[in-house]
Amino acid sequence: MPTSRARQPTGLHEGRLSPWETLGQSLASIAPTATPAMVAPLVLAASGKGSWLAYALATVGIVAIAAGINYFARQSSSPGSLYAFVHRSLGKWPSLITGWALLIAYTGTAAAVTGGFTSYAYSLFAGTSTVGSITAAVMTLGAVLAAGALAYRDVQISVRLMLVIEAVSIALILALFLIPGQGSALRFDASQFHLDALAAGPIRAGLVLAIFSFVGFESAAALGSEAARPLTTIPRTITLTAILSGLFFVFTAYAESIGFGTQVADLANNGAPLQWLAHRRGLDFLAPLLAIGSTISFFACTLACITAAARTLFALARDGYLHALYARAHVHNKTPHTAVVLAASLTVIPALALIVAGTGPFDIYGWVGTLATYGFITAYIVVTLAVLRTVFTQGRRIVRTLIFAIVALVVLALAGWSAFDPAAVGPYRWLPYLYLTLLLLGVLISALTPGAHISTTAEQSTS
Repeated sequence: MPTSRARQPTGLHEGRLSPWETLGQSLASIAPTATPAMVAPLVLAASGKGSWLAYALATVGIVAIAAGINYFARQSSSPGSLYAFVHRSLGKWPSLITGWALLIAYTGTAAAVTGGFTSYAYSLFAGTSTVGSITAAVMTLGAVLAAGALAYRDVQISVRLMLVIEAVSIALILALFLIPGQGSALRFDASQFHLDALAAGPIRAGLVLAIFSFVGFESAAALGSEAARPLTTIPRTITLTAILSGLFFVFTAYAESIGFGTQVADLANNGAPLQWLAHRRGLDFLAPLLAIGSTISFFACTLACITAAARTLFALARDGYLHALYARAHVHNKTPHTAVVLAASLTVIPALALIVAGTGPFDIYGWVGTLATYGFITAYIVVTLAVLRTVFTQGRRIVRTLIFAIVALVVLALAGWSAFDPAAVGPYRWLPYLYLTLLLLGVLISALTPGAHISTTAEQSTS
């Protein structure tokens, strides 16, 4: 039975968020609208008609990872998310690697989706997704400032807004595929189940991108101090997010394969594929609605990732691994306000730097998103290893947990192998080295920080 033990107060608004509000955090972090809007077309270009299977395999892997995370989430909760779980099981250095991997992942994702935000928002007013550098910089700065202000002000308002945004956006995308229109209507497509469409090579090529669609699904764990009944709410939220998102992604990959047809090869150069598909199907009235839905979904993702990154920074600082300034909670708002400011800064700086360098929205999404994916893969691998150590130490659920852990590690190893591609061209060739450099720099910062230990792992736990 879960029990509570005395905890160091965090200063956050404890027990405030309902299960639905907690779900809003995880849903917004993975931005389910971003997948059919930007990611699934790229998976289609890589995996062809086998894209739905790439997403199905990714779903199995993510559910297995979720099972491991939930092994800890049922026992304890804190603002530190996966960092705190690893800290309890494996100690200082693995937890620092996890914490900084998550920071790179969350701030990287927040920065990456600003590319989608500017592309879709600009298309609303200009009729094209090709946006100039100055306009893109102003839009990006405005979006991150607005997201940071919401995260600074009130977590409950933020997560409610995120939940509503994602629900409306998902409904619009389902309408695009389900409403009868001209050609490319949803139907049974036998060609997507032929053996030649399910070849291992193309599916593996799309698997990393498919997994990127899910990253951040665990971010509700960062609300461990603020969720009501966290030992039950957070595990349910993580599992529900993984399963529902997986079903949605498999469906949209299948439907987009039908919708785009022979135009799949041109999708990588299409800045607003959902609007293009709406026009192709004769559903012109949906095009601006989809642009609005996608725009606010990307904004919600930035907000959710800043929220999660701030709580990871807050946890690291409370454990003495960052300056004590970032361990403060706002007296009235009860949010980690100084950590929010830092998280928003770490989001906007790389995004603006790339824009000034002339990088387009899709490249920002691809490059920074890939960097973020390395962080998530690292964190998921370490937390899975932490689960294995803990389960053998405690002697509980060994067989079941071992099966889930093996599945998770196989999928993560495949994703990592595919992600670190020595044959990659352009920036993708050196992104792995940039990631490792940033990770090492972060761990060194924590190792050299003479902070006072406050114990974040101030947590509610089973004992």
